[in-house]
Amino acid sequence: MDASLAFPLLVGLIAVALFFDFLNGLHDAANSIATIVSTRVLRPQFAVAWAAFFNFIAFLFFGLHVAQTLGTGIIDASIVDPQVIFAALMGAIAWNVITWAFGIPSSSSHALIGGLVGAGMAKAGGGAVVWSGLFKTSAAIVMSPLIGFLLALSLILMVSWLFIRQTPFAVDRTFRVMQFISASMYSLGHGGNDAQKTMGIIAVLLYSQGQLGSEFYVPFWVVISCQSAMALGTLFGGWRIVHTMGSKITRLNPMQGFCAETGGALTLFLATYLGIPVSTTHTITGAIVGVGAARRVSAVRWGIAGNIVVAWVITLPIAAAISALCYMAVGFFL
Repeated sequence: MDASLAFPLLVGLIAVALFFDFLNGLHDAANSIATIVSTRVLRPQFAVAWAAFFNFIAFLFFGLHVAQTLGTGIIDASIVDPQVIFAALMGAIAWNVITWAFGIPSSSSHALIGGLVGAGMAKAGGGAVVWSGLFKTSAAIVMSPLIGFLLALSLILMVSWLFIRQTPFAVDRTFRVMQFISASMYSLGHGGNDAQKTMGIIAVLLYSQGQLGSEFYVPFWVVISCQSAMALGTLFGGWRIVHTMGSKITRLNPMQGFCAETGGALTLFLATYLGIPVSTTHTITGAIVGVGAARRVSAVRWGIAGNIVVAWVITLPIAAAISALCYMAVGFFL
């Protein structure tokens, strides 16, 4: 490719990747603030500012293991080129916009992974996929909500036993304060895991164009850019999805909100440490269902939860199909 065209194309693709990161924050803002808003501990406009701040500073607390996985562990880095990255981002962005418009809490993470797989296979077939990394990520589709469910369920049972002698008013007052801590933890986990996915995409694009030398790594300016884009997206919020996550699945009080956020945060911390790109949507949904089920099984609106599960299952293949079509469409113009 002509050098005069290569640089503007590279800058344009980085801008598209950061736009995806912004949409990720917009789409997944609900995951960070759904419980603290639904329990009326914070008003939505204050809650998003709180979440955005902790989204941004997450890079100070976590390594870049997830970025490494996205950059080199989903598709073979050697087949990556601008067309593959563009198609992958278009598949993920298209699915994010569709699900955001309908208030469906699908996974931005798995939309991006589906986009990478679809574009990679459109270029080089099944050999483009790093199957071990894809299987690990696919397993997390099941494991992250299950772990979030079990941790939140355990926490709500333990906390209920510890506070059994206190009045409902005293418990409510205590956990209204505690929810500030749990919401901060969850926002850290969200920023730590989700922003790294876009870091991986930008870094592998730079690597494929010879901008990083012979060794793959994530430049610091990429880290700051991605954390900033996600925090900005979170500031704009995602109120339709907040409504689904915060009230349609089950009604929450501050104690339940604290347990759901803490269970979800611990799950994200573990996944980020292990370098597994999980879905914050899956994780917090599992945790919310866990605290609801601890009350009674009928407290959970299983029909709503079932619709969310369907969205999880179809996200990866639909995003892959859109990105593959986009890859082929771009090929007609090159």
